[in-house]
Formats: sequence, structure tokens, C-alpha cells
Amino acid sequence: MNKEKKSPDIKIFALNSNRSLAEEIAEEVGVALGQADITTFEDGEIRINIEESIRGDDVYIIQSTNDPSNDYIMEALIMIDALKRASARTINVVMPYYGYARQDRKPGPREAITAKVVANMLTIAGATRIVTMDLHAPQIQGFFDIPVDHLSATAILVNYFIDHKFGGDGTVVVSPDHAGVSRAREMAELLDSRLAIIDKRAADEEVEEELNLVGDVDGCTCILFDDIMDTARTVTKACAMLKESGAKDVYVCVTHPVLSGKAIDRINASGIKKVVVTNTIDIKEKADCPFIEVISIAPIIGDAIKRIQGHRSIKPLFDKDYVDRLIH
Repeated sequence: MNKEKKSPDIKIFALNSNRSLAEEIAEEVGVALGQADITTFEDGEIRINIEESIRGDDVYIIQSTNDPSNDYIMEALIMIDALKRASARTINVVMPYYGYARQDRKPGPREAITAKVVANMLTIAGATRIVTMDLHAPQIQGFFDIPVDHLSATAILVNYFIDHKFGGDGTVVVSPDHAGVSRAREMAELLDSRLAIIDKRAADEEVEEELNLVGDVDGCTCILFDDIMDTARTVTKACAMLKESGAKDVYVCVTHPVLSGKAIDRINASGIKKVVVTNTIDIKEKADCPFIEVISIAPIIGDAIKRIQGHRSIKPLFDKDYVDRLIH
């Protein structure tokens, strides 16, 4: 007797890096979070037990790889292996913040390309798809031999500033370095604003790095736009320089708020009007800072998952008008 084949269900699991975002994504998709027990042995080894059947299902695991990045990468790898051995149909790793991405090339002899190392580990472990957001370098997608859906937070951040009446000639979008010019230009075009660039010359151990401004910000509101804010040294120095150049107010806008070391102290003392970030990284325990505002990217990731399941294009997620309807 032939039994009818089971239609694949969608399951979403949260690991430890950002459970609050995972809960929001699951709500957007319309499913409950899957049940998994994540424990640690006395010596620090991680153990994961999936507490429900996922045989033949399409599984999505939500895990950023911020600090402690090594632990979170191992969690993801162990979870992927557990899902593979439990006969999941597909294993989709939703990694809103892809750690180790800043080492995406070999700038000098005898250095590793860690972005490629992480890509290899995820693929070899058994991931069948990666969903991520604002990679430090878009070419990292080419380090994978599996599908990568590279989402962008630009549209949702642009809509924030449009809702707050930014844009036009009174606003200047500023790239903190040459590497981020294309990202800043996209925001400037969507806001119908001008673009400025900070020319940052690398310093040696004895000389402080030199910052020069390309563009006019006199009397304008500046939006300093970057993908990652780690120690906040660069953005606070850039803020001071923009103020010296006549900027009225300086806002900082970043996708990934890593916020290492004394980042919060630097922001508090910087004169920055506001720092607008997304929740690719859970900063609830760090961000005791009145200047930081967090925007959720759950609607974008939730819609991306639904589109992947329905074999539909994710291209609308890059359109600010579509995202505006999605978040409102």
C-alpha cells in the first residue's frame, strides 16, 4: 500500500545569540518556535537535543555570531549536525550578523581569510542555505557553494529617517570610509540627499589616523551610515570632525551594533544626536544608552522565509516602498 507523502512543515529554532529576534521572526511567519534543549558541560562543551520530530521538514535556525562568537558558531554547527542526523529536509541558517567577515581577503603574508573558514564550516556541517544581512563585503557570498540570500537593512533604515522627516538638501549621508561608499550612496539616493565621504588614512603605531572630509556638510544634518559599529572609535572621531566642519547634528546609522569595549561610553560622550541600529545583534544587556534606538528587522527576515518557502523572489525586500508597507 502506498502511503501519501507528508508535505514538509516549516520549523524555526532559536539558538542562544538572539532569542528575542527569533521569537519575532516566528511570529511574522506564523509558527511557534521549535523546542530544543541547549546545555553546556562543565568543561564548556555544548550539547543540543532537538525535542520534537523534524523528519522531512524545512528547518530554519536563527543565530548571529557576535560575542561570544566562537561559542555561537559552535552552537550553529552542532545544531546543523543534529538536524542533518534527524533527517531534516532542508537546513536553512539565518545568520543576521555574519561574524569573522572583516577578514575577507589576505591583506598580508601568513594571514587567514576567516570569512571563508566560517563559510566552509557551515557548508561542510550540512547547511543547505544561508540567509544573512548586510555582509561586510558582498563578495563573501561567493565563498559559499550553497544558496545565499543576502538581505539589506537599508530600506528599513531609510524608512525610519523618512518617517522622521529627513531628506532633501538639508540632509547629507556620510560614508565613514571609501569601502562603504556604495552603501551610503544608496541611502543618499533613496533620501534624495547629498553624499559626503570621510577619507581615512591608516596610521602607524605612533601616528593617529588622519581623517579628511570630501563634501560639504555646513549647516546640514548628517547621517553617518555604516554596516558595523564595534568599538565606536571611528564614528565618534568622524562625528567630531563633521561638527568641526559645520554640521548641525550628526546621526549614526548602522546595521550591526557590535558595541565592544568602551563603545557605549564613547557614544555617550560624543555629541552624537542619535544612533539608529537594527536588532541583528541582541544589545539589551549592553545598551544602557539613551542615544540608541533599535529597529527590528524581523519583518524583512520573516517575509524572506515565507518567500523562500513559496519559491518567490526576495527582490521586493530591497524596495523602500514595499518595506514601508511591510513594517506599517
